[in-house]
Amino acid sequence: MTAQHTTRRVEATIARSWLLVNVAEPGAVDRAVDCDADQIVLDLEDAVDPTRKSAARAEVAHWLEHNSAVVRINDRTTTFWSEDLHRLRGLPGLSGVMLAKTESADQITETYDRLGATTPVLALVESALGIEEAPYIARARGVFRLAFGSGDYRRDTGTSAEDLAMDYPRSRLVTASRIGNLPGPIDGPTGDDDPPSCTIRPGTRPSSASPENSAYLITRSPSSTTP
Repeated sequence: MTAQHTTRRVEATIARSWLLVNVAEPGAVDRAVDCDADQIVLDLEDAVDPTRKSAARAEVAHWLEHNSAVVRINDRTTTFWSEDLHRLRGLPGLSGVMLAKTESADQITETYDRLGATTPVLALVESALGIEEAPYIARARGVFRLAFGSGDYRRDTGTSAEDLAMDYPRSRLVTASRIGNLPGPIDGPTGDDDPPSCTIRPGTRPSSASPENSAYLITRSPSSTTP
């Protein structure tokens, strides 16, 4: 990661396209800042092997000294969660954290407080329990938006990828967001069939996020050359 100051053009509360960046891939973050996605999310969770968590944290922390981004942190049930918060707290470029596998309002509030009650938390809901707890999560102190981890939700529940099967969790997140007076939820993430381009063009959202005003995660890292 090189230190180059970058400002995202769209506020996180209204951003539609969110690029999840593999910080373990050399050059991925520097390429991501030139993409057209509204926001980038530096991934310290699934993208990073457990043996490299500490090194990845240090790289992200250094980058956030001169740049701004949201960071996906490890879930509350892991020891990595506390280590992530300890390393990230107070960094000038930390615009928010995405809490993986959120399943309760308490997890949001505890994360928010551990970061000094100044860094907003994006709740990534990825399980049956998280979906059922969504109205409470949406009203938790410190939360600013909900996101859907559709892949892990399917693995947790055995649900198919068909739109009809996924309508319930998506609708529940929409309703929960309204109850919590939050912006609309973020759908996704995109899969391997979606284009790995830095340029976000109309029509490149995942097929499940069909409404024109939908927001969605993009999980494929940008390639070294943009198509």
